[in-house]
Amino acid sequence: MKYSIFKSTLLTVAAASLLASCGSGGAIVSPPIENIDSTPLKTQALTEEQAKNWKDYDLVTDTIPGMSVNKAYEEILKGKKGKTVIVAVIDSGIDVEHEDLDGVLWTNNDEIPNNGKDDDNNGYIDDVHGWNFLGDIVDENLEYERIVRDKAMLPADIVAKAQKEYDGKVAEAQQTKQQYEQILQQVKGADAILVKATGKEEYTDEDVKAIAADNEEAQQAASYYNRLRSNGLEGLGDAIDQLTTLINGSVSLLNGDKLKTNYRKDLLNDDQYTWDTGVYGNNEYSGPDPEKADAFHGTHVAGIIAAERDNGLGVNGVANNVEIMVLRAVSMGDEYDKDIAKAIRYAADNGAKIINGSFGKYHSTNPEWVWEAIKYAASKDVLFVNAAGNEGIDTDFTQVYPQDQVLAGAEISDNFLTVGALNYEYGSGLLAGFSNYGKSTVDVFAPGVAIYSTAPNNEYRNAGGTSMASPATAGVAAVIRSQYPKLTAGQVKQVIMDSGLTTSARVILGGNPEDMKAFGETTTSGKMVNLYNALILASKM
Repeated sequence: MKYSIFKSTLLTVAAASLLASCGSGGAIVSPPIENIDSTPLKTQALTEEQAKNWKDYDLVTDTIPGMSVNKAYEEILKGKKGKTVIVAVIDSGIDVEHEDLDGVLWTNNDEIPNNGKDDDNNGYIDDVHGWNFLGDIVDENLEYERIVRDKAMLPADIVAKAQKEYDGKVAEAQQTKQQYEQILQQVKGADAILVKATGKEEYTDEDVKAIAADNEEAQQAASYYNRLRSNGLEGLGDAIDQLTTLINGSVSLLNGDKLKTNYRKDLLNDDQYTWDTGVYGNNEYSGPDPEKADAFHGTHVAGIIAAERDNGLGVNGVANNVEIMVLRAVSMGDEYDKDIAKAIRYAADNGAKIINGSFGKYHSTNPEWVWEAIKYAASKDVLFVNAAGNEGIDTDFTQVYPQDQVLAGAEISDNFLTVGALNYEYGSGLLAGFSNYGKSTVDVFAPGVAIYSTAPNNEYRNAGGTSMASPATAGVAAVIRSQYPKLTAGQVKQVIMDSGLTTSARVILGGNPEDMKAFGETTTSGKMVNLYNALILASKM
């Protein structure tokens, strides 16, 4: 689920462009933001600054559906310190040496670094900033592939569901392979045109903007380039890389390669189906790649939450006064229930008050381990903020993992907040075309398209997905817990849901203009996350 945004982006753009009082102070007296349906639609394109930071803008003032972060810092948070909040990021790993993150890392002060001992007796040796539950694993199978591979040892109902999906994917693989190959040729063609028009093998946004207006062929290629950039890709080179990966994946599926690999056994020597196998993994927080490429997703997520504010570098995270705990448990394929459950328990036992989970899948062999871990986190007053998923579907009718309920059933706890993704265009296109939704299963929506944040090796990049909407919301939760530390996890969840902005607009679902619904019917709260309003409401509790 983590990477499916690239598929939908490439296919959509190709089709469209190439074919045509509990806290530290008294109640805040500022009035909350209301009556946004009278807000005019933005008719001008975002400036470069707005595009990079649109999640921080204000819908009423700027006609950009951000979370009013700037407004909150200027009018409410100025001069206020708050309490430091530990946010655990369960993800692909984080570049802990990044210039915008190295000052906001959680440090286990009970552990002496690199002495090869478990100084605090928590079972993990030298866990100074967290733990890597994957060891040297980077590539991985999807859960349904692992289930089909291991079907002899798994329950029949789980196997039948996975086998059905696997058979369907194999049947589709030849067609999708041809489709990706065709798009790849188109992308390469557009790239060649822009190389010729700009006179550069590696051209920038400014180079593309400077292409002569009377060069019709180059202008069409530039339009395609710009659409890919606005959807979170770095450009045509990035698209070529992603398409090549998708083509290779289709070839691998057709050859049955995924049923022949067992990364966990070969690289970690651990049994995913047995809970009590002792401690495994290591403290390599960015993973085994010295170039840290596999840590992009987690590094980007961490920056959205807590990149050092106002330091003159890159970006500002949503939250100040935060320490990031690094928990590497999400590979290039589907995560393991065992790793996620153990990471949740590690976070809860080591002081985290918020967990961000920008991952998910549609098959699970041991969901009970994760459900028990979520309830354990609730007993420790930890809020879990969860990405809704990127398939553009109604998850009231399709089970996704992790989740705090079965389909639209009763929730198992009050500390689990699921977040869908917003687009920067206020109106019918407000929901990101890839975002999952659900009146019962998705609690709120937050910015998730073309979000600019930290990337490994002191770089910064755009990325899109509910994976970005979740940490934006986790950042809001961290600010609330910092300023109003007596509020419980359940209360913080309710504040975020109750204080957001709503609209009566009908919105497009799953990127299909013929499938529309009132925004309020796409989510439990019917709200868009808003930091400014959340602080006002929190101050009155």
